[in-house]
Amino acid sequence: MTKFEMNNQTDATEFVFLGFSNHPNLQELCFLVFLAIYLTTVLGNTLIIMATRVSPALQTPMYYFLSNLSFLDICYTSTTMPVMLVNFFREKKTISYAGCLSQIFFLLICAGTEGVLLAAMAYDRYVAICHPLQYPVLMSGKVCVCLVTGSWLCGLVNSLTHTALAATLTLCGPNQISHFLCDIPLLLKLSCSDTSLNESVLHAASATIGLSPCLFTAVSYTLIISAILRIPSAQGRKKAFSTCASHLTVVVIFFGTANFNYDRPNVGSNLDMDILVSVLFCVMTPMLNPIIYSLRNKEVKGALKKLAGEHAFCSKSND
Repeated sequence: MTKFEMNNQTDATEFVFLGFSNHPNLQELCFLVFLAIYLTTVLGNTLIIMATRVSPALQTPMYYFLSNLSFLDICYTSTTMPVMLVNFFREKKTISYAGCLSQIFFLLICAGTEGVLLAAMAYDRYVAICHPLQYPVLMSGKVCVCLVTGSWLCGLVNSLTHTALAATLTLCGPNQISHFLCDIPLLLKLSCSDTSLNESVLHAASATIGLSPCLFTAVSYTLIISAILRIPSAQGRKKAFSTCASHLTVVVIFFGTANFNYDRPNVGSNLDMDILVSVLFCVMTPMLNPIIYSLRNKEVKGALKKLAGEHAFCSKSND
């Protein structure tokens, strides 16, 4: 086993991804499947952003958060998918050391920001249902911008901390990563140096930027559901719940797959299971978010239909 050091050197050192290497005969099929998923993700989230910009009915705090969530999902999936798609055509699936750190940096920004942003969206739903008369004040434009900016700052600080610590690691060969992406726990497994500080910071981040938004969201929805159940009419309860059903579904999928991806017991080593879990978290979740909001939200469906109608009209006019 050859030892190699990776600090702030200019050597073009590479990592070799072992993800999907167990099934060499399925490379072309995997490429087509993941290309379709990636294009669907980018298209779906782009349509959500456009719809929230052009539709007067969607000029509310909830859809302001949704457009930011869609932008995050495009960034999130674009951090890993292009590299993965290119590697399907390579016999040796590699990424440079600098590329690996860059991937970790952007992955952590997007994942951390999304968790905090989902908590901010839960607060928005809590205010809308539990304090409707104070909603214009508590969720003013300035407050919404502060919440989104705060979400990005949380993700940025978390990402800078982990990436800076990862850059100080001395890594030992073989330079193989049992995955299709770079992540902090995977680099820690390759380290010959003391990783206690990295692990302590990782646990602290899991509690603050991981667990705290999840608990805040859970408490918010406990109060929301309690308030909905006190509404006297069945029609009123249904209408109130419909305003948060899409967000609740997205929250369950995001935090559920994130928890399973990072906090499941590490018993044995099953590459296929590791790949499947990460695909659910990093690939499928960004694709499902716009679909969930489109299927369960009348305002979004109406805006998308209007957008499609305007596009069709413009196409006919150009003809």
